Amino acid sequence: MPQPIDPCFDDILRAADRIAPYVRRTPVLAGEGPWAGLYFKCENLQAVGAFKARGACNAVFALSDVAAERGVVTHSSGNHAAALSRAARLRGIPAYIVMPRGAPAVKRAAVEEWGGIVTECEPTLVSREATAAALCARTGGVLVHPYDDPAVIAGQGTALLELTESMDSPDVVLAPVGGGGLLAGTALAARARWPGVRVIGVEPVGADDAARSWSSGILQPQLAPATLADGLRGALSARTFRLAQAYVDDIVTVSEDAIVAAMRLLFDRLKLVVEPSGAVPLAAVLEGRVSAARTAMILTGGNVDLSQLPWLK
Repeated sequence: MPQPIDPCFDDILRAADRIAPYVRRTPVLAGEGPWAGLYFKCENLQAVGAFKARGACNAVFALSDVAAERGVVTHSSGNHAAALSRAARLRGIPAYIVMPRGAPAVKRAAVEEWGGIVTECEPTLVSREATAAALCARTGGVLVHPYDDPAVIAGQGTALLELTESMDSPDVVLAPVGGGGLLAGTALAARARWPGVRVIGVEPVGADDAARSWSSGILQPQLAPATLADGLRGALSARTFRLAQAYVDDIVTVSEDAIVAAMRLLFDRLKLVVEPSGAVPLAAVLEGRVSAARTAMILTGGNVDLSQLPWLK
């Protein structure tokens, strides 16, 4: 049957059941002392080191046997690529991965370790999409978009679903936003389980298409993103923007300095390795972009090249 245009909360509930054998139920850490009132959903400890394992597993295991037999295709700078490669291996099908030149070496290595077949492309969205389309045509594989896919969005929403089962409702939930799949799934789950909570997306000021789209009410393109947070350089799709408009309360931006400071604080104080994309929610708190008595945030990934820690430069 064809997929619905947009996922709903029931899709998130089904996704949670479907992916339970393949993903980790990640811990929630509560801050103490000066960190009191902050709650961290540690998706940096997820399989493949990122929340992307959720959406990838849901998309792959939702496929019929006939649809899955030729494999899956995606374009991704890293975490979704590794997650899809892992999900495909678990199902016993090939994964064809388009990665832009210059993608972090640690992320490409993870893709190859899981058996993903990498094709390089130019570091532009046009090149990524064209190369993926050519692979789909050549292999017959199913495209599993990094975020513009109902099954992927529903899978990502299971992180917030787990959070609601681990703590009472906070005042605010913060989620990073690049392409918007996590933010959309988070907001869908929050509206169903915590109707009074404010859901806020956070992105780097150097990759601010979501904030510009939010402010204008019109979907804006991503203009030459310049940020350390490589996982947030993507642009909202029409679907993820539509879901954000329906369920999200605000989208804010943070500086590169705040992202680095947040990474280091998480490393020093909570002993958590969190990549730049995953540190943007805490960066929003550090810069005073968000202030609430109880704030929960999703630390989306922990795939960091430890030889290139930004505060060492």
